[in-house]
Amino acid sequence: MYNILIEDIEKEADKILHYEFNDVIKELDCKIEADLDFKSLGDFIEVTGHVQGKIPLECDRCLNKFDYDLDFELDETYAKHSLYEEYAQEVELQSGQFVTDLNGAKEINIYDLLYQSVILQLPNKKVCGINNCNEGLFVSDEEYKPHDERMDIFKNIKIEN
Repeated sequence: MYNILIEDIEKEADKILHYEFNDVIKELDCKIEADLDFKSLGDFIEVTGHVQGKIPLECDRCLNKFDYDLDFELDETYAKHSLYEEYAQEVELQSGQFVTDLNGAKEINIYDLLYQSVILQLPNKKVCGINNCNEGLFVSDEEYKPHDERMDIFKNIKIEN
């Protein structure tokens, strides 16, 4: 359903196929709008475009739910044929050298591409940004004092040797 056939890209006059995605990534409960161009470059397919959406997250500090705005440019490259023989030995990848190997597959799954791209765009620290989110968490700039009321039960535990 969300697959782009490589032969469809090749059939286009300028070898560029435009695709608009407007659906929910179910595993992330995330509504995504993407405006993508698939361009044939001989042995490679370049996918570029703009992605927007909202994804529900949980704040790492206060545990409140919040919506995180996604807004990023997508730039992926696929190799039509296996690159295994060319890179049989270990090599260090430089910026711009990451290529997804299709291993001879005849299509690109857009849903999977967008799922992986959204995951990679998520922040390491998910913080809601609410003004009182930091309240009670910091004693000073150097000392971190988390307080989660659910953990108060452990204050009364007595451990005997």
